[in-house]
Amino acid sequence: MNSRANQLKAFDRLLTIMDELREQCPWDKKQTMESLRHLTIEETYELGDAILDNDLQEVKKELGDVLLHIVFYSKIGSETNDFDIADVCHSICDKLVSRHPHIYGDVKVENEEDVKRNWENLKLKEGKKSVLEGVPNSLPALVKANRIQDKVAGVGFDWEEPNQVWEKVEEELNELQEEVKKGHRNNIENEFGDVMFSMVNYARFLNINPENALERTNKKFSKRFQYLESKAKELNKNLKDMTLSEMDIFWEEAKRLPK
Repeated sequence: MNSRANQLKAFDRLLTIMDELREQCPWDKKQTMESLRHLTIEETYELGDAILDNDLQEVKKELGDVLLHIVFYSKIGSETNDFDIADVCHSICDKLVSRHPHIYGDVKVENEEDVKRNWENLKLKEGKKSVLEGVPNSLPALVKANRIQDKVAGVGFDWEEPNQVWEKVEEELNELQEEVKKGHRNNIENEFGDVMFSMVNYARFLNINPENALERTNKKFSKRFQYLESKAKELNKNLKDMTLSEMDIFWEEAKRLPK
């Protein structure tokens, strides 16, 4: 691996290239924080895909793309004299030091849960009115539910055992079925949301990230369905003209494919 000196040299090279692009490239000169925002989100999702695929070479590339965006925003901030990359680095360093008094102070912790509780309590002392202030409004609902539950658990608002959470899941499922029988669409949607929220909570107790779990299932389903499509094409058949029984044969074959 690279030495610290080489790492700093590589980072300096990136900063220099960013300066040159911002000054000389028509596209880079035109960009603003707002114009980069959707691209940053896209790059973050691409990094997430690479992580789920366990493609470490792709992870390396996508991390570079995300790092470029951080440097780009910092460059734009420096042009208005609001902040630069050094301010960004010092800001996160100061936060990490203040949020880890068990490392940089005299606070004692026993385990990871103690660290998380201290983290949330420190944020409130810093002026946060709610532990939920750190949950971005624009997060996808599934990710947001997981972050909400994780944060409130950090201040002790939580179940004690996984079986308690599963009982809550079953309770919400029963309430959903009752509303389905009544046929009230708005109530059905409310109860369906409660089921999903409780399932996200159960995933947390199983130490499973629900977003990762669902995305793995998305990938698995897509792979199997594409196998089904390929088999139908080999038979010169249109999926619309095949019976469910015919499709199920290939679906079962797809389930036996290597993962």
